[in-house]
Amino acid sequence: MNGPLLQVDHVSKLFVPRGPGLLARRREPHRALDDISFEVRRGETLGIVGESGSGKTTLARLIVGLATPSEGRVSFDGRDINALGRRETKALRRQVQLVFQDPYGSLDPKQSVFEILTEPARVHRLCDADALEERAGEMLELVGLPSTREFLMKVPSELSGGERQRIGIGRCLMIGAHLIVADEPVSMLDASVKAGIVSLLMDLKRTQALTYILITHELALAYRTCDRIAVMHAGRLVELGPAEAVVRTPRHPYSQLLMDSVPPLVPDPGWVALERAAIAPPAADACCPDGCAYYAPCPRKADVCRVKRPPFLDVGTHHFLACHLNAARDDG
Repeated sequence: MNGPLLQVDHVSKLFVPRGPGLLARRREPHRALDDISFEVRRGETLGIVGESGSGKTTLARLIVGLATPSEGRVSFDGRDINALGRRETKALRRQVQLVFQDPYGSLDPKQSVFEILTEPARVHRLCDADALEERAGEMLELVGLPSTREFLMKVPSELSGGERQRIGIGRCLMIGAHLIVADEPVSMLDASVKAGIVSLLMDLKRTQALTYILITHELALAYRTCDRIAVMHAGRLVELGPAEAVVRTPRHPYSQLLMDSVPPLVPDPGWVALERAAIAPPAADACCPDGCAYYAPCPRKADVCRVKRPPFLDVGTHHFLACHLNAARDDG
């Protein structure tokens, strides 16, 4: 097929407050995702960046089918993943896999490396029992780990964080994943280990014809590894475009603030980091549901930003933006 591998169409996710009595019932639902739309092309790496609380992880859970959207649809290979039958859903779970942020909590501490790698293959009946050990050894070699029987019998407590994350990646490949959603895959690893995991992911993309969605708060990582970058704030997409354009010439005020908060890609002796508080998500009562999600802290806001939600428009060369002021400047 020549179309996009994944499509997210006008997806929203609401969480209803829970608790006893009238207080919980009177509270408004929390809109974790608000009318998100984008597509992922085959063979590309799409980065999704934003501060904590922006909705990145909720979006990842919807994409892999661990949660369902309150509104809109998520389609893989042209099919709505939440409208599939049981057998089709099982097949989908083979093709769309999640690499978790926590390499320590994502593996069963009682299982051996062999059991961790082969359990998905057994569930999906992908190979004979006699061939499982050979297949597991091949997968260890693919992710840069020893393929010895001794290593296969180790349990997670005997592995380093980097080794555990490689096992998690190998588990995805064991069942033939096509799309891998990597949710902060190196954020809990030592700096000395991060580069090796990133290099592995990029090598596997090339050799295994993979497509990635990389969720991260590390802009430098997104710039080095992604073809396109989407910027999220308060549950909405505010900018999406080629990585080079989004990082070097960000158009949305929030994107600009994010880029100003990290060291420049080219060292600049005069650069001074912004306070982390300057890019913290706004308080719930500061949000503007009828207007721009970034209205309260925006230094360039106008009256229209408070009362009218900016459309997410292509402002040129497949660069999408949700900003009244910058879009108007391009039109003029």
